[in-house]
Amino acid sequence: MTDHDQPAAWHPRMTDAEATAEAHRIIADAYRPVPQMPTAYRDATPLPAYGSTPPVPQPDNRIVPAWAAGTAVAGIGVGATCVGVGCGIWLACQGFAAVTLTSVLFITLPIAAAAAVAAAIGSALRSIKATHTVTNHHYAGPVRQEANTITAPAYGLIARNRNHLTR
Repeated sequence: MTDHDQPAAWHPRMTDAEATAEAHRIIADAYRPVPQMPTAYRDATPLPAYGSTPPVPQPDNRIVPAWAAGTAVAGIGVGATCVGVGCGIWLACQGFAAVTLTSVLFITLPIAAAAAVAAAIGSALRSIKATHTVTNHHYAGPVRQEANTITAPAYGLIARNRNHLTR
């Protein structure tokens, strides 16, 4: 920096005594008390009970715009919905927290037992019916064998099926 770039109050060639005196002056200015100015004024004169001016009617004709009323109703509805959904989630979580292995087994084991009994009865009936079934194959005439191959390539994130039947 050159001398003309420096602030005007800065003197590069102060002696130690001058620097000490300047520091004391700056500190004394910083701690000098400031005279207190009033920040408020109170008029203590009493107000008259009534004046010479007659009262003027001031009707309240405020009209709420339709968009403001709609926004208020929508806000109340959204808030009530969020409270309802939150209470439902809370109740579901309380129910899940109350579930123990014993309560799950108490509910599911009778259902599983009934399903096992039904499957056993069904398989028994099917086996009885299957023992009486007789299949006879009678071939007459030439035999033709067909082998069909269906290729269904599916590539990419959203796959389109292009089924090709080759004989």
